[in-house]
Amino acid sequence: MKLSVVMPVYNEAASLEEAIRRVQSVPFPKEIIAVDDGSTDGSRDILHRFAAGAIAAGAADTFKVFLQPFNQGKGAALRTGIAHVTGEVVIIQDADLEYDPADYERLLEPIVQGKADVVYGTRFAGGGPHRVMFFWHYIGNKMLTLFSNALTNLNLTDMEVGYKVFRAEVIKSIRLESERFGFEPEITMKVAKMGCRVYEVPISYYGRTYAEGKKITWKDGVSALYCLIRFWWKD
Repeated sequence: MKLSVVMPVYNEAASLEEAIRRVQSVPFPKEIIAVDDGSTDGSRDILHRFAAGAIAAGAADTFKVFLQPFNQGKGAALRTGIAHVTGEVVIIQDADLEYDPADYERLLEPIVQGKADVVYGTRFAGGGPHRVMFFWHYIGNKMLTLFSNALTNLNLTDMEVGYKVFRAEVIKSIRLESERFGFEPEITMKVAKMGCRVYEVPISYYGRTYAEGKKITWKDGVSALYCLIRFWWKD
């Protein structure tokens, strides 16, 4: 089984090198597909250096870099990356180290066993260590997840989680439309409508403060609510 790791990147120079190294150390045959979304902090130079290093070393795992012409948002970067996957399983990996690639094995297990089409990590149901912070983010997440579950008839505990894993044929069959963080509610609604077998597994979570580079805001929460209604209503 070949794993395609799609990594959207936007101004993550402080954590990017370590994130890539952690993904590279995961013992699965894989390709890393990094999509830079208009970074201005040197992230692009880091990506090019890793890609050139992989080629020079003749690495078994491939490293592909795609550059967005300007900042368009996480959803747009993911569309670009997903269009180029060649593996059987696709995992979304943020470049900010909030999520740990050491959790890949448990995330992949339901798909490897043939039980799941889609696997969500969950930060709120068991799992590894979690940084304690942002009460109102937690409340907002729980409210969005509850509303999402009411519309999809799923019983997720963490709809907004960044770690999502898909059988490649599933994610490639979905026409993604959201530009920014609307990817999370959009993909949840669409896999539910497809009748996909969805599993959740507990993961660790190392959240960042805004001073450390966190980008999502309350406006993205409002946008997520709109996306849930939009994609629930839309055929």
